[in-house]
Amino acid sequence: MRLDRCLVTNSICGPSRATVLTGKYSHKNGFYNNTNSRFDGSQITAPKLLQAAGYQTAMIGKWHLETEPTGFDFWQILPGQGQYYNPPMIRNGEKVKLAGYVTDSITDATLDWLKQRDESKPFLLMLQQKAPHREWEPALRDLGFDQDRRYDEPPTLFDDYAVRGIAERDQQMTIAQKMNDKDLKLVAPGGLNPEQRKTWEAYYGPRNAAFQQQKLTGKELTSWKYQRYMHDYLACVKSLDDSVGRVLKYLDYEGLAENTIVMYSSDQGFFLGEHGWFDKRWIFEESLRAPLLVRWPGVTKPGSTSRDIVSNLDFAETFLDAAGVPIPAEMQGRSLLPVLAGQTPADWRKSFYYHYYEYPQPHHVRPHYGVVTDRFKLVQFYGTGEDYTELFDLQKDPQEMKSVFDAPAYAATQKELQAELVRLRNELQVPDQIFPELFGGRAKGKKDASGE
Repeated sequence: MRLDRCLVTNSICGPSRATVLTGKYSHKNGFYNNTNSRFDGSQITAPKLLQAAGYQTAMIGKWHLETEPTGFDFWQILPGQGQYYNPPMIRNGEKVKLAGYVTDSITDATLDWLKQRDESKPFLLMLQQKAPHREWEPALRDLGFDQDRRYDEPPTLFDDYAVRGIAERDQQMTIAQKMNDKDLKLVAPGGLNPEQRKTWEAYYGPRNAAFQQQKLTGKELTSWKYQRYMHDYLACVKSLDDSVGRVLKYLDYEGLAENTIVMYSSDQGFFLGEHGWFDKRWIFEESLRAPLLVRWPGVTKPGSTSRDIVSNLDFAETFLDAAGVPIPAEMQGRSLLPVLAGQTPADWRKSFYYHYYEYPQPHHVRPHYGVVTDRFKLVQFYGTGEDYTELFDLQKDPQEMKSVFDAPAYAATQKELQAELVRLRNELQVPDQIFPELFGGRAKGKKDASGE
């Protein structure tokens, strides 16, 4: 099943990973951002509960939660963000140095663990790749995979944010201004050995020289950056495709496929030039929505799709429900089992709460929270002394180019969404102020999205 409305609670990697483990929002699991948060490994997580229920548990790949993994019989993680070439890793607390490309190294470790597991026990395996994270450094075998294809530019690549607020205008994540020489492969990445560097230079060297001779400026320069970005990003994605294929092939070969649930997702969505941006963070569709594919033989109908609002908040509960393990009351999501079985409950969520915190670094995206439905999105920017609210009609404005907040035609919808936002914040027990040391309190005299 492909779930087309999988929304994340906080569109940034560390907080998303914490939510997957705990089934709780950032204000409940304590991991708000990648700046100064540290994951509290003593709290309840799905892996811990499955481990206690007799499951073997393993975490392999990107962790990025600052503290060591807990609840896993085996773990092998990248330190921090990790590096793409010849990556150092930490295996059950011991440092190891691996040769080759990071996606291959993580996949190799995954297959090694599967081969040596206790076959008498069920397992939970969390395979978490680094790619395609910035700086989008491809496997050397995939350089030139697209034969210098020219990719269609998104229609909002040159968005000027003219009819939106200060937050959209005053960010630091545009392809035009904020991609650096390392992002664009105008300098060689770290970690390459001499042989790898030779291959890297043979591909990028002539192309970089041709680019420099053109002396591009303005929109032509932005377009060139976009093309380079797409090549590198999609080459990284190709390595993920190869990895997934290797793992699924192993499950087939070992006769495990029919009794294994496979969930394929990501930390969050990502901007690929929409609104001129790269990165994530915003409540806007490209970063709010994560991919989600689930293969569950005998439960999900092959080739089926769902438009139900689901979330990474639901993953922990789904793992537990599938294993017959009780779901703790403190978890804030719901098991996806009925949705995956094509039997969505009548009381399934029709709205979703989102909250982003990290400010001002690294991309100067202002803190904001909001409520999302199938058609509308109400967003409150707060905490910087320049508070304001926006309302988007996704049906009439799918690219979210113009706020209709306070437009008379949307008065009733606006009032309903304001009330729903208050309800969700109360239900989820969201504190009024969080992290004042990062971005200060709410400005005095300003109304928030609830109208208060």
